[in-house]
Amino acid sequence: MEEITEDPPTSAVLLDHCHFSQVIFNSVEKFYVPGGDITCHFTLTQHFVPRRKDWIGIFRVGWKTTREYYTFMWVTLPIDLNSEPAKQQEVQFKAYYLPKDDEYYQFCYVDQDGVVRGASIPFQFRPESEEDILVVTTQEEVEEIEQRNKELCRENQELKDSCLSLQKQNSDMQAELQRMQELQEELKTLKNLNKKLENKVKEQNCWETELLQLKEQNQKMSSENEKMGVRVDQLQAQLSIQEKEMEKLVEGDQDKTEQLEHLKKENGQLFLNLTEQREHQKKLEQTVEELKQKETTATRKQQELTDQNFDLSKRLSENEFMYKVLQGEKERIEEENDLLKRENSRLLSYMGLDLDSLPYQVPTSVPGGAGQNHGLVYGNPYSGIQESSAPNRLSIKKCPTCRAEFVDEVDDHTLEQYMPVICLSCPICDKIFSADERQIFEDHVFCHSL
Repeated sequence: MEEITEDPPTSAVLLDHCHFSQVIFNSVEKFYVPGGDITCHFTLTQHFVPRRKDWIGIFRVGWKTTREYYTFMWVTLPIDLNSEPAKQQEVQFKAYYLPKDDEYYQFCYVDQDGVVRGASIPFQFRPESEEDILVVTTQEEVEEIEQRNKELCRENQELKDSCLSLQKQNSDMQAELQRMQELQEELKTLKNLNKKLENKVKEQNCWETELLQLKEQNQKMSSENEKMGVRVDQLQAQLSIQEKEMEKLVEGDQDKTEQLEHLKKENGQLFLNLTEQREHQKKLEQTVEELKQKETTATRKQQELTDQNFDLSKRLSENEFMYKVLQGEKERIEEENDLLKRENSRLLSYMGLDLDSLPYQVPTSVPGGAGQNHGLVYGNPYSGIQESSAPNRLSIKKCPTCRAEFVDEVDDHTLEQYMPVICLSCPICDKIFSADERQIFEDHVFCHSL
């Protein structure tokens, strides 16, 4: 096939359908599977002569002019236009030039004047769906029903043949019954004749021998008549039985016909049920897809909650650790406070003073402690009670953190022992906070755990 890169000749004029029958497209499928090449078969009629720039395009259904083609291929001119094979032509469209959507398209033969000379039936580009596969099963069911219908028709024909045979037997029995009736008529005639003969015998005594013979013949005819009557009764009973059998066969034929109609209705119902099952299956697939999305969302949320739970567990562990550290620090501070109390009592006892009689007492509040006020007065152990009773002579020191006041005799070591009681020290960086800044101290310690 000759490939020309230039654009095909088109026309912007709205076209009519008067020339569409000059080129006929053959073997056009209802749909083509995407991703594969397709071959377009067409036949040139005897009233059309192809030219060099004729082309075949793929148009979306609903096109108005030949400029609306999606893709096209040039048509190869046959060598001998008069030969029959030259009338049968084909072009091949590559897969990468074909449409990707599932709209309806059609082939159109356009000559070099931009006039459409032929158009194909619409088709689609879509993959094989589940419906096309399910048709096989439905076809098998239809074939099975048709086979069963054939068997029922054959049985119906056999029943009809049997009915005809019974009708023939009935006709034969009717003929035999008619013959028996004729014999009875003959018997009646013989009886009448016998009576006449008896009358004649009465008139003529010479006919006694003949009369006896006639009587014997009459007895024989009477016995035969009785036998024929029994036979007639038997034939009538057999005829009645055969009529009943024929009625049963007719009813069976009607039942078979009704069963055939019922099977046809069941076949239609099967098609309807199959359609409903397909729709239900589609709904189930949509529901499964929604459940999968919900499951993915729930899994993601569960993972987030797990991460949050892990973070909270980690923070709880750190808080428990800090609590244990602070508890140990609190116990250590209380032990030091008890040591200071005992040391203070020992010093006061050594100085001969009573704690309640001291004029100077420094109130301190230990956070987390018993809340008692402890007074510490450090006097000169070598001076008398008079020195301890004159506090105005002593200079007063203040804590650099909480601004608590101390007498001048408090040395730096005692001040350092006092500070943990009234101050808060960070166990990590040794930063000191006052007792009023407990919340700031706790936030500071918590920041170390982050």
